Amino acid sequence: MKERERLGSRLGFIMLSAGCAIGCGNIWKFPWMCGQNGGGSFVLFYIVFLILLGLPIMTMEFSVGRAAQASPLFMYQKLEKPGQKWHIHGGLCLIGSLGLMAFYTVVTGWILYYFFEFLTGQNASLGFDRMISNASVNVIFTAVTVALTFVILCFDLQKGLERVNKYLMSSLLVLMLLLAVKSLFLPGAAEGLAFYLVPDTEKITGTVIVGAMNQAFFTLSVGMGSMAIFGSYINRERRLLGESVQVVVLDTIVAIIAGVIIFPACSTYGIEVSSGPSLLFDSMAVVFRHMPAGRWWGTLFFLFMVFAAFSTVLAVCENILAMIRELTGWNRPKGSLVCGCVVFSLSLTTALGSSIFHFQPFAEGTVWLDFWNFIVSNNIIPIGALLFVLFCCNPSGWGWDRFVQEANAGKGMRIRSWMKPLFRYIVPAAILFLYIFGLVTFSWK
Repeated sequence: MKERERLGSRLGFIMLSAGCAIGCGNIWKFPWMCGQNGGGSFVLFYIVFLILLGLPIMTMEFSVGRAAQASPLFMYQKLEKPGQKWHIHGGLCLIGSLGLMAFYTVVTGWILYYFFEFLTGQNASLGFDRMISNASVNVIFTAVTVALTFVILCFDLQKGLERVNKYLMSSLLVLMLLLAVKSLFLPGAAEGLAFYLVPDTEKITGTVIVGAMNQAFFTLSVGMGSMAIFGSYINRERRLLGESVQVVVLDTIVAIIAGVIIFPACSTYGIEVSSGPSLLFDSMAVVFRHMPAGRWWGTLFFLFMVFAAFSTVLAVCENILAMIRELTGWNRPKGSLVCGCVVFSLSLTTALGSSIFHFQPFAEGTVWLDFWNFIVSNNIIPIGALLFVLFCCNPSGWGWDRFVQEANAGKGMRIRSWMKPLFRYIVPAAILFLYIFGLVTFSWK
């Protein structure tokens, strides 16, 4: 490969990292996870885990990427000691990114389909079950998602991904605020906000806590090297704790406002908030059918969703592309073509999982999407997060001193010595405990 590409500005780095974090995890998964797990209680633990666990891990991941100046597939080889095996995690990062795109591109295709149906005024008969069982709809809109993504990634980093993501994120924030204001003035807004933002101690369970941790990791896209690759595209002008804080704050704002958009609307129109993955599709479609000028509000809502979903798809696929390019030496166009074909092939399992490729991996009613989500969200992400912590904080890995030296290079918020016990002991212990608890309490059958 040629000399390593660079992002054109600090804003580009923050927007790209935030774009990777902000996506279906915030707008699709966060609301239905919140609805199924007690509303405000889930939100409380979600924010706690973002601060205590997500922020340190993101800082570590940025640091490893910037120090190594390589993709996750090769970053450990540049930093680990001879004979060590930390680089095995690089392969896990590639598997995790591919597994994530195996269902994320399909969900993005669903959102694109709903946007198209609302835009063209064909939203009267929309239904989630009808959509996921329609093989042609799933394949076509998944193909469009994958094709658009890798066409953009064919261009140089600054001219393609960085430029497009700035437009996506700016448009996303404007649409999000517009929809939130609209939702706050609905008749049932107060009741919906109370469920969403006021914790109920009676609803706090181990399942709620584990779900909040997994959601915090999932929404930040930590543990799979996605943040490490963006760290490798920047210089050492800014300290990385401060950069991580900005990404986490942006990500949290979008997730919280997504709930502000959805829960008041559900309360106003009597929609069940615990309906699971279909909440965004069936419930919000009903809301917009009852709302004055609902077709156009629905069009804006799903356009907002399209921007959010694509920002993550672009970022994670850039991670996949970077790893494959470093492995093979291919240029961007050739790498994009091959990676696009692989991602699309894997995504067909989810796209056709409710019509042709029937597969029930766990409890009754589970499908391919649940399988991929379990592999990524319940396993690869927490395991990857744990490995980043152990590598950065222990002498058997990169080590605390080297990590802090890299993270504190430049201007901005500094990692202090009093933070070491949090980073080195509390974070890995919490991840390990909650990971094991999550597997023990998982609904296998």
